[in-house]
Amino acid sequence: MSCLLQISDTHFGTEQPEVMAALERLAQALSPQVVVLSGDITQRATRAQFAAARAFVGRLAAPAVLAIPGNHDIPLFQLGARLFAPYERYAGAFGTDLEPVFESAEWLVVAVNTTRWYRHADGEVSPAQIERVAARLAAASASQLRVVVTHQPVMVTRQEDMSNRLHGREAAVARWCAAGADLILGGHIHLPFVRSLHDAYAGCPRTAWAVQAGTAVSSRVRAGHPNSVNVLRLGTPEGVRACQAERWDHSAADKAFVCAKVLRLPLASAAAPA
Repeated sequence: MSCLLQISDTHFGTEQPEVMAALERLAQALSPQVVVLSGDITQRATRAQFAAARAFVGRLAAPAVLAIPGNHDIPLFQLGARLFAPYERYAGAFGTDLEPVFESAEWLVVAVNTTRWYRHADGEVSPAQIERVAARLAAASASQLRVVVTHQPVMVTRQEDMSNRLHGREAAVARWCAAGADLILGGHIHLPFVRSLHDAYAGCPRTAWAVQAGTAVSSRVRAGHPNSVNVLRLGTPEGVRACQAERWDHSAADKAFVCAKVLRLPLASAAAPA
């Protein structure tokens, strides 16, 4: 079964070698069709941190990598770089396309750069970005699982995270779901969960899901939540569109990532979107 591996908030500069080694072994065992890096790849956007991140991603040996910057991937203290070349260091490691697209017979993964040089932590999505993503989703084939990737979340589960939600999310979720989105992947808050967008957003006209990732290899884990990654598998049992979402947690005792939770997510019909 084809799978996608979501790795988020690695925060290189705070990485843990033993967790990195375990994740490399997991990636080699899974052989994902694509690895998605959903932002905050580095802690302070230094060239050395980006170089370490790029080397790590190379060791995953995935046939395709889709990456987006997070707010930590823009220089914070070097004001000249932040103002005039905020993505130069990121681009040196992961390319100049800040909103890449991955497409195969089974997957359509559309990335959105939600960072802004003038925002310290918050993210936003513009009307032009919303329409660009919607147009790409609407052009997907019936066989593709349609995935949007942002850094900041479109949904949170705790009151303390409300301020971290993506600015422009109401319009984005409504438009993207109407255009055919199945999943919206995010990071930023280091808290893994899966929740239904169709229940949370009155403007979401079809079955769709928010899939949030924890921090993959950083020591900046959230209390009560170990390092974790998400694995998505596309399945159509008996002709019903569905996706399997797995959370893999790092176990210090096992020195490995272990499957901690499996959810089967029903998906909307692949009929033409609105």
